[in-house]
Amino acid sequence: MIWAGSGFLLLLVSGIPIVLALGIAALVAIEFTTTAPISIVAQRVYGGISSFTLMAIPFFVASGLLMEAGGIARRFVNLAGALVGWITGSLYLVSIVTGTGLAAISGSGSADTAAISAVMTPEMRKRGYDIDLASAVIAASGSLASVIPPSIVMIVIAITANQSIGAMFLGGIVPGLLVMTGLMLGCWLFAKRGGEAYRDREPFTLGRLGRSFLEAVPGMLVPVVILGGIVGGVFTATEAACVALFTTLIVTMFIYREITVRDLPRIFLRAISLSATVLIIVATASVFTWIIATQGFPAMLRDWLTGVTSNPVAFLLIINVLLLVVGMFMESISAVLILLPILLPIAQSYGINPVQFGVITALNLSIGLITPPYGICLYVASTVAGRRIEQVSRRVWLPLGCMLVALMLVTFVPAISLWLPSVLL
Repeated sequence: MIWAGSGFLLLLVSGIPIVLALGIAALVAIEFTTTAPISIVAQRVYGGISSFTLMAIPFFVASGLLMEAGGIARRFVNLAGALVGWITGSLYLVSIVTGTGLAAISGSGSADTAAISAVMTPEMRKRGYDIDLASAVIAASGSLASVIPPSIVMIVIAITANQSIGAMFLGGIVPGLLVMTGLMLGCWLFAKRGGEAYRDREPFTLGRLGRSFLEAVPGMLVPVVILGGIVGGVFTATEAACVALFTTLIVTMFIYREITVRDLPRIFLRAISLSATVLIIVATASVFTWIIATQGFPAMLRDWLTGVTSNPVAFLLIINVLLLVVGMFMESISAVLILLPILLPIAQSYGINPVQFGVITALNLSIGLITPPYGICLYVASTVAGRRIEQVSRRVWLPLGCMLVALMLVTFVPAISLWLPSVLL
């Protein structure tokens, strides 16, 4: 276990890509600490990705990329503007509402952040908004894709925890909306003191709302089909991903007509590349987690935690701190694959529901998407805005504070994440 853990951390700090760090550390640990044949690596790699459910990932990724390129994002921005564009700090609020809507389609935080930034940042700059804060808020809005279905992170959590993907998806809806509400409230309070630049410019009209809603309806079919199909038992998560891709193709090519057949190879090649990145991490992480399990580390950690505290509240506080720190340095899916098999059995021994624990994990790691040094959504937003990551990081306190408050509520009020699954499943 020491070989695997120390080797992985050393390689990670040295800047080696995480997939290589996982693989090399696993190989070294197998060679020096076990009697297992080296062929176990191939077996575990294949076993890690030999899953029908994991096939959902490339389809959801492709659906998100089509959304980004096919005009759905822009129409969601228009609808959000009609809903909240008349409120003080309107462009912040529009970004947050749009991020929530796009999260229900793409499942990719970085893709949503790029789409929102490209549309909203020029207008914010023209209106005199604080661009560094704007980038931080957009990054936080994009990070909601880790919590709101069809989150790719939630799919991996459900598979790793051996839980229903439908239950995990439903468990993330209310927490995601809670984060959205917290971000909107925080930005509104900031804008109230921010001066004339943040005053609303366009009055609310039912006509504008109606037109924007009708334009966005085709794009809104995608989350309805996904959740309705899974919750209703019409199809599995993987089948839902295929249907989502087909629906997005129909909407972007034949209703909005912003994508042609010539655009598809470029979009699908990018989807293949992104999916392969995720799946190869899943494959190598399965070897690493197998070593950790065979070396008895979960039992050691359980004994240590139960020795420190027998209180579930204190346990959850420790886990939140651990996951927040891990999220600052590690990609979300890798963190799930390495830590969840260790932490979930311990959480269950404290009487914590697996769905709630999965949502807590996803929410912690979504915060990691806006906290340096990893903070991929923060990097995307700052790059699109033409700002240095150091400048944007100084303004991340507002969305970070709002997300931490939501995290505490989800942690200590189980009904927030368990209510919908209990009602609909």
